[in-house]
Amino acid sequence: MNAPLPRYSRITGTGSYLPPNRLTNDDLAAQMAKDGIETSDQWIVERTGIRARHFAAPEVCCSDLALVAAQRALEAADCDAASIDLIIVATSTPDMVFPSAACLLQQKLGVHGCAAFDVQAVCSGFVYALTVADSMIRTGAARKALVIGAEVFSRILDFSDRNTCVLFGDGAGAVVLEASDTPGVLATELHADGRHVNILCVPGTVSGGKVLGDPLLKMDGQAVFKLAVGVLEDVARSVIEKAGRTADDVDWLIPHQANIRILQSTTKRLKMPLDKLIVTVDQHGNTSAASIPLALDEAVRGGKIKPGDTVLLEGVGGGFTWGAVLLDL
Repeated sequence: MNAPLPRYSRITGTGSYLPPNRLTNDDLAAQMAKDGIETSDQWIVERTGIRARHFAAPEVCCSDLALVAAQRALEAADCDAASIDLIIVATSTPDMVFPSAACLLQQKLGVHGCAAFDVQAVCSGFVYALTVADSMIRTGAARKALVIGAEVFSRILDFSDRNTCVLFGDGAGAVVLEASDTPGVLATELHADGRHVNILCVPGTVSGGKVLGDPLLKMDGQAVFKLAVGVLEDVARSVIEKAGRTADDVDWLIPHQANIRILQSTTKRLKMPLDKLIVTVDQHGNTSAASIPLALDEAVRGGKIKPGDTVLLEGVGGGFTWGAVLLDL
């Protein structure tokens, strides 16, 4: 009897969606000035590298953004939604307390029966979700997965705090991940350290029909920066080594798009040339769990990333969570 072929997972399609309402730094500064809050394009660009972001309309929810991104990924993979047997949505801003954004997305796709659930790891969410999907495919629990990062962070921003509200945007990115006889996802690694829960959080909850605590985002920017650059370097080196590769083998680096200084510092620490770094934070802002798949889809559709390229994805977010995925496209 022949031994079964090794089971791997590969990305076969990517998709993304940005809501049409695009706000430049000047637009946001003018809006904040009405409430007496001062900021400027120069101030934002110098500190973050961000020039614009997209905000969803009030009636648009996380699953709505996820739907368009998912449909585009399915089209790119030449895949029918009915063949999907796993849906994972990475988000910190779901439509409601429950059911999950994944179940709402499943309904909007017009399919039923397959496993569908959300993953909450904030800005590391897509890396976490992709790792879970890869594991389920490798063990035979799924054959074809939709993995999506989708966020409406504009709903949880404090527009009186110019240090945080200028950073974030809304959007969604998706991939179709399928079982394969040849390696696609080469290695993954996930971590968390709950000792740092307070440096990036939304310390509110719902109880008895009322919001308890503060439902708006709070961040210690210096603490996040210091921790982020260290763990991103470590997890990148670890996942490359786990795959039996070197940094020279990596064609493209797609970190979570939080801040241009974090992106550039991570790339330099890995001794990788900056022209291997995919940057979308300037036009998207920080879209949390959506940032990595958004950047991946833009680079694929723009012709930068091509079939056969080796890509390193890495994220870091509140929790404190971090992780990385090394893959061949």
